[in-house]
Amino acid sequence: AENMYFFSELALTLNEPEERVAPTDSRLRPDQRLMESGRWDEANVEKQRLEEKQRAVRRRREAEAVEAMEEGKDYEGYLPLWFERKVDAVTGELICVYKGGYWEAKDKQDWSVCPDIF
Repeated sequence: AENMYFFSELALTLNEPEERVAPTDSRLRPDQRLMESGRWDEANVEKQRLEEKQRAVRRRREAEAVEAMEEGKDYEGYLPLWFERKVDAVTGELICVYKGGYWEAKDKQDWSVCPDIF
């Protein structure tokens, strides 16, 4: 633990790669993988690329929302694949509840619904 900044064993293994996960799994982030292999300069370049890709997607969604509004159409925007937002009956807070599909997709290795985020 002393050599690993006093992180617990669990904390040290949370980012370990796992096979057969969704292509959107954060453990597959190319900048993280580069950083963990000590390739800092490449990781920083990759992180910048990923952030710009995310900004471009956000700008496109915002433009689509404006266009839909101008045309008098509804625009749903981004919807999570595996979760849905609901109001907790006890607390009244907005929570995310698993709506199914991930484990079935993992069993079939069918990730066709996943966006290309990396």
